[in-house]
Amino acid sequence: MSELKTLYQDLILDHNKNPRNFKKLTNANRHAEGYNPLCGDQYTIYVQVENDIIREVGFEGSGCAISKASASVMSSLLKGKTIAEAEELITLFQKLVTGTADPMEEIDRVGKLAAFAGVSEFPARVKCASLAWHTLRAALEDKEQVVSTEV
Repeated sequence: MSELKTLYQDLILDHNKNPRNFKKLTNANRHAEGYNPLCGDQYTIYVQVENDIIREVGFEGSGCAISKASASVMSSLLKGKTIAEAEELITLFQKLVTGTADPMEEIDRVGKLAAFAGVSEFPARVKCASLAWHTLRAALEDKEQVVSTEV
């Protein structure tokens, strides 16, 4: 295994074992629930938005290592971003995990998200990695329905 793959694997394992922002935000003004019926991942994403800026992100729930690490990395990256910047990251992440973006070509924008590029080799895991991001989008759009990875 290459050193880069090992580094990425370590990042995912670390964020799964020690998730960042794993908490309910009492000051959240937006939230959404997401569910992946394929493997049972279930998360609630909480967001505090002020003047189009994401001030705080938190999440609660349970799921596999990929889904929890993805939610953890996502919550860390979004603080201080505008909603438009968050939408760009959501789109970029989706391209990474589906294999339609090359992390090396987007290295300046990708950062830690590159750790999830290998998910594209496992189609069933794409939904695990994407759940928190789809749920975040619903929270930012202030949607009431539960987000599901199954259409």
